[in-house]
Amino acid sequence: MITYDPPVWRPPSEANSLILQVTLGCSFNRCSFCSMYRTKEFRVRELVDVLDEIDLMAVGAPQIRRVFLADGDALVAPTDHLIEVLDRLYARFPDLQRVSSYALPVNFLQKTDAELVRLREAGLKLLFYGIESGSREIMRRITKGATPQIMIEGITRARAADMKVSATVVLGLGGTTHWKDHIDGTVHLVNQVPLNFLSTLQLGLDSSVEAEFMHKFREPFTWQDDAGLLREQRRLVSGIDPPRPVIFRSNHASNALPLKGTLPKDRDRIVATLDAALDGDVPLVPPQWRAY
Repeated sequence: MITYDPPVWRPPSEANSLILQVTLGCSFNRCSFCSMYRTKEFRVRELVDVLDEIDLMAVGAPQIRRVFLADGDALVAPTDHLIEVLDRLYARFPDLQRVSSYALPVNFLQKTDAELVRLREAGLKLLFYGIESGSREIMRRITKGATPQIMIEGITRARAADMKVSATVVLGLGGTTHWKDHIDGTVHLVNQVPLNFLSTLQLGLDSSVEAEFMHKFREPFTWQDDAGLLREQRRLVSGIDPPRPVIFRSNHASNALPLKGTLPKDRDRIVATLDAALDGDVPLVPPQWRAY
């Protein structure tokens, strides 16, 4: 079996996937709201070690259909390195249908269009991409290390290479003061890119990064309550009109209200559910049942 270097994180939809640590940690690791990899020093793992793990897992579980490349942004690894990993995965697991990875905005700047195409042709089919916010000001306040235009360029290039992109937005990042700028900027960004999937989660801060987040926000931060988060969600869903239909989910464990549909087709139904929740007619997930 694989011996993991903890902590290990993966998207909700990768619950049944083989998690393969191609890299350890996150190459950026400075987003003020994120504590996922703060205990790790980033490095690309030795190729021979990763290939040996693939061979080992293929003996015990040859039926694997999905693989998620960890940790925070495996796409940062050299292209030839990744292609050797992908080639070995598809050679060892005959039923393999999909390989996916997290990706950061900077990852796309470091890959040429030709490299992205090579990775897609080798079987890297889905990228999980944290937009977090489409507001330039909020990105600055959370030390995202990107601008809206960089995000748009990266997503557009990934889609041009025929990779699917699943993007996340963090409700509550603007607090009670900047929530409209946060949501309106996000709507503007999302409406310019051909996403395949879009999901929301709600802001939660680990104690190890809370002081840093508050300091970098540059003014007193007041948390949104549940009603405020529902209003953010409503404004987001109401404004989304992307260049192609996008599958929408709020299925992360942090969300007060699970939602799903396709936008813009299901916009009215989702907004009606949010309105009912705001009126108290639809119950929310109790705070003690949420996880961040």
